Amino acid sequence: MDYPIRTLVASLALALSAVAAQAAEPIKIGVDGPFTGGSSSMGVSMRDGVRMAVDEINKSGGVLGRPIALVERDDEAKNERGVQIAQELINKEKVVAVVGYINTGVALASQRFFQEAKIPVMNNVATGTLVTHQFDDQPENYVFRNAAHDSIQAPMIVEEAVTRRGYKRVAILSDSTNYGQLGRADLEAALAQKGIKAVAVEKFNIKDVDMTPQLLKAKEAGAEAVLTYGIGPELAQIANGMTKLGWKVPMIGSWTLSMANFIDNAGPGGEGARMPQTFIQQPTTPKRQSFIVTYLRTFNPKNGRIDSPVSAAQGYDSIYLLTAAIKQAGSTDGPKIKAALENLKTPVEGVVTSYNKPFSAKDHEAITVNIPVFGEVKGQRVVYAYEADAKTASEVRVKDANAKGALVAPVKR
Repeated sequence: MDYPIRTLVASLALALSAVAAQAAEPIKIGVDGPFTGGSSSMGVSMRDGVRMAVDEINKSGGVLGRPIALVERDDEAKNERGVQIAQELINKEKVVAVVGYINTGVALASQRFFQEAKIPVMNNVATGTLVTHQFDDQPENYVFRNAAHDSIQAPMIVEEAVTRRGYKRVAILSDSTNYGQLGRADLEAALAQKGIKAVAVEKFNIKDVDMTPQLLKAKEAGAEAVLTYGIGPELAQIANGMTKLGWKVPMIGSWTLSMANFIDNAGPGGEGARMPQTFIQQPTTPKRQSFIVTYLRTFNPKNGRIDSPVSAAQGYDSIYLLTAAIKQAGSTDGPKIKAALENLKTPVEGVVTSYNKPFSAKDHEAITVNIPVFGEVKGQRVVYAYEADAKTASEVRVKDANAKGALVAPVKR
């Protein structure tokens, strides 16, 4: 009889703590991303991953006996809108931290306000290398990230194109945003490390629908592959433009080639595109299976496919990292949360990886080069590009601060 009584008491205590958390003043966390427009498949997926995590945490009693309340804002992928939102979240909403940022330009324009206010920012999607180094000249840095930055992705893209697949003549097509141009620079630097210069370097603008001039220059220069830095809608126009020209060479680019609005708009022309991925929508671990099942049941995306699986998973993980720091700090004070993030004492089991001391005072990047794998568009979904990665997908890749470069062996085309 003793065991059932103890179980009942424990259940009642948990229920009471949950009720108390709901009655307590909520902890406000800002969520900033593009929920409309061309970047929205990333922004909405990220936001939904964040909502999932918060729902789980609140059902378990919240943090410090308080529920989390999300303050969501659509930055429309516009730098000026991001600046307005940052000031609103700080001055009006009094958030204790912010997660999100999809677009590198919006992050760079906005996060300086949080830096000045000493409020932590957890970038969960924006990958521009500069994002976490914007304040290197200051004694403290309040910007963290749990996405694979472009200094990881660009060398991986070049390694895939040049070493693994043997292409020596490559073209670069990138959009004109901060994201595209910083990524293009990272690609050129990675190519230079191999003694290669792109045969054509072309840029395009957001909402461009005709890539014929850029593609013709790449074709005439003898490009064997096209390396890309852009987002879904325009990347689809590249694929469609190649189809229209009757010129099909591989597209190898940043992780955004996995966006639903690339895959759907490119159709057959997008098949075979490859990109680095921190998460592929397959139930390769119990944690990933639970995440996928709950996401699909909660949000019911068409065709059972998350629009941007990487964004959703990283959004989900970002909340657990942040709340682990708040719990450890025992406070919602910005400097104390930052200090806790830089020395997390308890590992955090995430969808992307298991985070064991993911940050330090000098290192605000949770993802290292050994974690991402290559995905490939196949049958309107992203799957593992290499069977070897698929076979070992159940083995969680963890941060290795000593990992240098993308160490892969050449394979036949």
